[in-house]
Amino acid sequence: MNIQNIRVIKLLVVIPLLFLLASCAAGNEQFTAENPAGFWWGLWHGVIAVIALVIHIFNDNVLVYEFNNTGGWYDFGFLMGVIMIWGGGSHANCQSARKKQRDKEWDETCGRVETKVMRKLKDWAADEEGGDTTDEWDDIGEKVEKKFKRKIREWADKE
Repeated sequence: MNIQNIRVIKLLVVIPLLFLLASCAAGNEQFTAENPAGFWWGLWHGVIAVIALVIHIFNDNVLVYEFNNTGGWYDFGFLMGVIMIWGGGSHANCQSARKKQRDKEWDETCGRVETKVMRKLKDWAADEEGGDTTDEWDDIGEKVEKKFKRKIREWADKE
């Protein structure tokens, strides 16, 4: 099965699902002043709020928010539904993933810069000493590298 077929199948599943979700949108005639929407309906309407908003743009009969509701409990359910889908823990996971990716990229970049700087310093020292690169230089290089890393960490921790 190729990618084009998979996309068509996903589309054929998503579109009816969207219509099913929209059929349970706020503004339904089943809610009246005598029979208002409660917490659970508020939760559901919060979950489908974005879908209902898109449909409401084209159809004034579909509302995002049910006006015949129980008040605070409906509002609380609506807010919880919106948060669960659009602002809950998924946002934190995205931030965490982005931070891990940035840290990985930063480590790779620092490693490349460090290698390049050390190579240039070694070349510079070899030019000064007439081409002599001894074990002594390697010891000095390790000490400079450790101090350089420590200073960079201290500087980075300040931000």
